[in-house]
Formats: sequence, C-alpha cells, structure tokens
Amino acid sequence: MKANLPNKEPEILKIWEKLNLYKKLRESRKGKEKFVLHDGPPYANGHIHMGTALNKILKDMVTKFHQMTGKDSVYVPGWDCHGLPIEWKIEEQYKKNKRDKSEISIKDFRLECREFAEKWIKIHIKEFKRLGVEGDWQNYYSTMSFDAEAQIVRELGKFLLDGSLYQGYKPVLWSTVEKTALADAEVEYKDHTSNTIYASFEIKKTDKDFLKKGQVIIWTTTPWTIPVNRALAYNSKIKYSVIQIGNDTEHFKNKNIIIASELVKRVSEDCNFQDFKIVKEFNGSDFKNTICSHPFEQMGYDYDVPMLEGDFVTLEQGTGIVHSAPSHGPDDFNLCLKHGIKASNTMNDGGIYSDDVPFFSGTHIFKADNQVIEKLSEHKSLLGNGKLQHSFPHSW
Repeated sequence: MKANLPNKEPEILKIWEKLNLYKKLRESRKGKEKFVLHDGPPYANGHIHMGTALNKILKDMVTKFHQMTGKDSVYVPGWDCHGLPIEWKIEEQYKKNKRDKSEISIKDFRLECREFAEKWIKIHIKEFKRLGVEGDWQNYYSTMSFDAEAQIVRELGKFLLDGSLYQGYKPVLWSTVEKTALADAEVEYKDHTSNTIYASFEIKKTDKDFLKKGQVIIWTTTPWTIPVNRALAYNSKIKYSVIQIGNDTEHFKNKNIIIASELVKRVSEDCNFQDFKIVKEFNGSDFKNTICSHPFEQMGYDYDVPMLEGDFVTLEQGTGIVHSAPSHGPDDFNLCLKHGIKASNTMNDGGIYSDDVPFFSGTHIFKADNQVIEKLSEHKSLLGNGKLQHSFPHSW
C-alpha cells in the first residue's frame, strides 16, 4: 500500500499501548457523565471474521463518539465461553485424533474447553487491537471466569432464599449426539425423509353413542413418539366424520374410523381405501369427555388416553386429530400439563428409551420407527404408512 499502513498501524498501536491510552482516557473524563456500552460477547472459538469485525468496529465508533463529546465512555470487552460452539471444536479434535468422547471424564473435557477458550481470547484481543478497537483489555469479562460463575451462584441463592426458585420441566431441543440441550440458534433445518403413519386409538368411553367403539385416526412423522403418547388433541371448530370402511383394508374391515371431514379424501388416498361411507358428520366439541385406549394397551400401556381440545390442531396435514406426547413437544406438553398429565422420563441423554417405556426400553428412539410400525400392524392399529421428505431440525 502507498501509505505503508500494514507497517505504520502496528507502530501506532505500540504507541497507544506505551501511553496506556485507555487509562489516560478514563482519567481525562473522571467525574464526567458515564456512557457504558454493554458488550454482547462473541464466542471464543476461532479467528474473528467479517461479522465479528463489523460488530466490534461499530461498537468502537459508538464508544469513541461519546468519549469525544465529553463523556466518560467505558468499554469492557467480553467473551462467551459456554455452550456447543466451543465444545464442538474440542470434539472435532477428538475425532481427528481418533479419541472417544465417552471415555473422557466430564472434568477433563471441561478443562480442555476452558483452555481452548483462554487461547482464543488472547488471539481475539490481538486481532481486535489490530482493528484499532480501544477498550479495557486488561480487565475483560468472560462467562467462564470464576468470579462470574460465583456471582451467578450468589444471585441464584437469592432466588432460593426468597422462595422463587423451583424445579420444573419443559421439552427442549436436544442433541442425542452431543447429549445436551440446544438453543434455537444452534439448530439448522435440512431436508429429511421421515416415516409417516396413520394409527388408530379405539374409543372406550364417550358421551356420544355414534362415537362408541370408533377408531380415532392420527397421523405423525415421528412413529417413535407413539410409545410415549398420553392424549389426543382435537379442535372444537373443526367438523369431523365417522366413516365406515368396507373390505379394502387389512385391519379395519367394517369398522368405524374418525377423521376431519375435509381430510377424508386425502386420507383415503394415502391409505389406499375406496370402499367406505360417511355415517355421520359432527362438531369437534362432541369429543368432550371422550377417552381412548392406547394402541399398545396389551403391551403394558393400559392407561387412559383422553381427547383434549387444542387450538393448535389444524387441517394442513394429517387427520385433524393430533397425538400428544408431552415429553416431546411444546404444544403437547402445555396441553397435557393444563389437564394434569405430567411429562415422564421417557429417554436418557443419548436418546435411549428409559425403563418407563414398556417393551421399547433400551432402544434408540431413531431406530424405533420400524418396531413401532410393526407392533401397530400386529395390534391391528395401523391404517397406513409411508415416507415424507420435509424440513427437519438438525444440530448444527
């Protein structure tokens, strides 16, 4: 470059450092009105990129502007050192060196993550300084500092002492590979081919004679959640139909099935039956107080499956009736919780069904689809099944 900036800029930075410029700036504005920019921290997991640079330069422009207007403009940089971005970098090293993460103790794994983050904080400081960013580099904050962690415990203790701390449950995005919860920002959506099923739940108690012994049909792209089903959701504003099937299905000859009226044509096409007649159309509100049995009732699932009203039920796909597994979806969880049905411990961190799941215990959830489909067919509760390519969440 004509101005020889690659050589001149480092020399300017050396002068700033020799002057202890940040300290002098603070002294020059001592007692003045403060302006504090709270730094939303980057991850300490690799070299800065254009986005990181833009973020820091814009913040630097803001703090310097307020300093030049006469304010005591304080900027304390920080780093986020927790979560998957750093853990995944360590796991990449394990894979490269053919190390098995499961053989590494949690203590050692965390120590490696801490050392990795410390290394990249030092590198970041050099890179940010090279951009001309001025701040309190000697007293930066990090989420992994022991002082920060101790303060978090103190604040948590305040909640404990005033009685506002409690242990609750809710479904979260979970990686069975990293064995950890995922934030929304840590999830990417990719095309995925899922198994689909139309499964039946037999009505065993109802206030309506026309519903007795009927088979309520649900559709799902996650057959593996059927063993943890606890309820069925309907929409009171949707019209439903009782349909008597003729002789062109394997398990439902001369039986009554129940689906949303608008979806009869689509379901009959998906499940390859044409011999049927509509016995009665009714309002969704007629499902009130209806109880079904689980399709795996004979396998140890001998509990009631109530039909509950849920405004999230639509006619976009499926049958207009949604099977609810409270451990595996926010709508399911909230609906069941509202009606006193608690989410149970259905799998471990690695995605293996727990001992609370009869017959399927010990099976990985993503290997259970075929077993579930086979058992549904065996118990004459499978109306149809197929494949669907759709956008599906993946751990980044």
